[in-house]
Amino acid sequence: MSSEHYFSNSPESELKLRTIHARISGEIRELLTANGVFSPEHIDTGTSVLLASVPTPPPGGNLLDLGCGWGPIALSLALESPHATVWAVDVNERALDLVRANAQKMSIPNINAVTPESVPDGVNFTTIWSNPPIRVGKNELHGLLELWLPRLEAESDAWLVVQRNLGADSLHRWLQSTLPEEFTFVRAATNKGYRVIRARKR
Repeated sequence: MSSEHYFSNSPESELKLRTIHARISGEIRELLTANGVFSPEHIDTGTSVLLASVPTPPPGGNLLDLGCGWGPIALSLALESPHATVWAVDVNERALDLVRANAQKMSIPNINAVTPESVPDGVNFTTIWSNPPIRVGKNELHGLLELWLPRLEAESDAWLVVQRNLGADSLHRWLQSTLPEEFTFVRAATNKGYRVIRARKR
């Protein structure tokens, strides 16, 4: 049994590309995925719930897909906000290669697929959409959210989807008790066992 996880920096398994068809921004599109990344067979349920629950993204500025995997959220953001800059952030280099390949395949020029440390410190975001990597463990997940949520611009929203039985409600409580007072958190949607949490920075 391999100990490899989708949050490995560089998956050691031999690359096996596959083609899937999935609905991105209202259209069925042909996309590349591969082994060693999160949900390579299809858009996972949590991401589908998130994409069905969020409003239209801001038309400009910097938009963040945190934990982008092979890219369904980032590709959706880029198609819906073609004048914005979309940052697709993941630690998994194979996932980032797939985001770049899919963006090229779809002629999408406004995605930067990068590791976390490659995002310049001065970049803040007009929205964050994320299906965060719950299975990295509570401490790492908390550190991730404490690092990135404060980079929201004022009067902007982050949208997080978390499975209820993997601790969505306890995460919601932790966010409320830990993040600065300029943040408010509400449960924006519940569907198929997932919660969508809206974080608003005043």
